[in-house]
Amino acid sequence: MNNKIIKTPDLCDEFPSVKVVEPIGFKNYGKRKSFGGEIVTVKCFEDNSMVRDNVAKDGKGKVLVVDGGGSLKKALLGDLLAEKASLNKWEGIIINGCIRDVDEIALTDLGVQALNSVPMKTEKLGLGDVNISITFGGVTFIPGEFVYADNNGIIVSQTNLLN
Repeated sequence: MNNKIIKTPDLCDEFPSVKVVEPIGFKNYGKRKSFGGEIVTVKCFEDNSMVRDNVAKDGKGKVLVVDGGGSLKKALLGDLLAEKASLNKWEGIIINGCIRDVDEIALTDLGVQALNSVPMKTEKLGLGDVNISITFGGVTFIPGEFVYADNNGIIVSQTNLLN
């Protein structure tokens, strides 16, 4: 999906039934300024073990959506995991929480949106849930549905809008 330029306003115009994530402060950090794909979810709090495990898997055509509880204390993604996600062909990562290593991530061929950056790493206790429905920004992200993101915002659809 990464060859297609995604414009969320155009998708909203063409598909008015999409769900729009409330503008709670997401910023673009990755090299790809627009991205989209099938949703894979992680729910965790200040422990990025499940993020690490998932970016090690094949992510072609997929976006990892992480509900970090909106924590601004610890970064759920850094340069090493972003590079691993890029190498494993992930389209992007959306984090309801923070990242770190922003200068390096800006050079990584990956879409990354997060609430903010913070230099502190997380614990690695193996805690978290994978591929469950998660909710933030007024939208529920369901594994297998599709998410699209750009500088205008984040939208969710039950079906692939780019076919």
